[in-house]
Amino acid sequence: MITQRYHLYIERTDRKKNIARFYALSIEPNLFGEASLTRRWGRIGTAGQILVHHFEREKDAVVLFLELLRQKRGRGYGTVLRNKRVNG
Repeated sequence: MITQRYHLYIERTDRKKNIARFYALSIEPNLFGEASLTRRWGRIGTAGQILVHHFEREKDAVVLFLELLRQKRGRGYGTVLRNKRVNG
């Protein structure tokens, strides 16, 4: 059983290098009540690719969620607020 849902959308852009990428993560319950971590990524403006991980425990999904977030932040991805990218 999921105690709360997690959603994150981050972007990495660099006009000089023609980089415009997005990465989205979410943790939601599946039909069996287990945790599903959905990863979506690609070029901004496209549907991108999707990968879904299934976990018996929410804790395991959260651990992967936080590890992926740490990796992406290290590669220059930042949150987006009202069409403006925020690093931090």
